[in-house]
Amino acid sequence: MSAAPILITGGAQRLGRHCAERLLHDGHPVIISYRRERPELDELRQRGVVTLMADFSSEAGVLDFLERLRQSTDSLRAIVHNASDWAPDSTGEDAGANFERLFRVHMLAPYLINLHARELLDACIEPQRDIVHITDFVAQKGSRKHAAYAATKAGLDNLTRSFAAMYAPDIQVNAIAPALIMLNEGDDEAYVAKAKSKSAMQLVPGPGVVYQTLRYLLDNRYITGATLPLDGGRNVV
Repeated sequence: MSAAPILITGGAQRLGRHCAERLLHDGHPVIISYRRERPELDELRQRGVVTLMADFSSEAGVLDFLERLRQSTDSLRAIVHNASDWAPDSTGEDAGANFERLFRVHMLAPYLINLHARELLDACIEPQRDIVHITDFVAQKGSRKHAAYAATKAGLDNLTRSFAAMYAPDIQVNAIAPALIMLNEGDDEAYVAKAKSKSAMQLVPGPGVVYQTLRYLLDNRYITGATLPLDGGRNVV
């Protein structure tokens, strides 16, 4: 496996943490960013994960993270942009600030990291280097209650194709667009039944399917500029 680490933004919990743990199991060094301290981070650190606090809600926060990233490694095998903010729309005076925060987290941070961390990807001696954007099913469908979230995730999806064109053939850039993958504590049976009914597969698959898709991209030398849907067939229901 590569000696150059794989960076996962937002890697302290849920999908990001699952992918970090699976990559470790597969023999990859891992760096994660996290927004706030959590007990789970101690376990990751004990397993050798480099953890970097990051505030992606401002340009200054992104640039500060990049500086500390360069101090932590001289190369990267891949970047997985998983950091996200599932914030509902606001109709009050903070509506604009809410949209701007989501724009910075979902679009500006990946944009700046892709630009400024390219030198770390170029320094990797492996024959394949990857950037993977984790977008969302709603980027194509839209959302009644999360319009700003959906719009900024759609922007991230578009950045996939732009960076794929800019960085080919040296670096592959793709996206994964999941729908509901995991449940939250407190989700009742009625919610679960409704969630399952939205997809042809009628299940909540768990985070393993995201890692399977990420693994496919990391192992495939002939795919770039693609968005892989991970929605259980919602488009046919």
